[in-house]
Amino acid sequence: MKYLESTTYLGDNEGAEDAVKSSKLLEIRLQEQCEALAALPHDAPTDQRLELNLACGYMLLDLNRQLEAWRLARGVLDEALAEDLWLRAVEACDILYQSDQEDSIKALAQGIWLGVTFPIDPELSVAMLQHLIDETPDRSDGAAVAAVTACYIVDVRTQGPARKDLKFFTNQLLGQVARRHSQVEEQEIFDFWVERMELDEPEKFLPRLAKVLEVIAGNDWWFERDSLRSRIPHDG
Repeated sequence: MKYLESTTYLGDNEGAEDAVKSSKLLEIRLQEQCEALAALPHDAPTDQRLELNLACGYMLLDLNRQLEAWRLARGVLDEALAEDLWLRAVEACDILYQSDQEDSIKALAQGIWLGVTFPIDPELSVAMLQHLIDETPDRSDGAAVAAVTACYIVDVRTQGPARKDLKFFTNQLLGQVARRHSQVEEQEIFDFWVERMELDEPEKFLPRLAKVLEVIAGNDWWFERDSLRSRIPHDG
């Protein structure tokens, strides 16, 4: 899974020498990506250009060049929103969050809102919600709401082979949150916990997620949400 299995280029190395080699390799790949970006014709699709930019951003994160990654992704976010490129916008928010800057937590709120509101790759939406779970204390209701929203997104957006893997992942995620929240171990107790927390009713847990995001964003939204809602694509 592309977004949920965050493979780093340095994490599997056994020694400092291997890490240096991997870092140099990543620098070469970054340079190649920048050259590919520069070689794009002026009339290249915006999505193609932003995709290359974001690939550079993820590489900058792996090289611990967080501030550069932040600056790159912040520009991409604004352009992606202007062009209705919702997937690229959420990827930009993912980079902004992982850049570990002062407003990174706000970027997470923006990205989750976009990833839940728009029908993008459900795996990325789940990954953003997983970031929120990682940020919350063990007994936080916010983690439970985020986890069940991840399950809901997989239910309504996925089909085919990917559905099985994502459903397994999100169900495991919700189970982990239940253990963190209330030491839930048995299925019967889990079912009772879901009912007590009102996690079986989207009309209740989705507004609760919205309130959590309001708190995280601190009422500092980087886009006009009502305007964006009017641009939600509808089938047919």
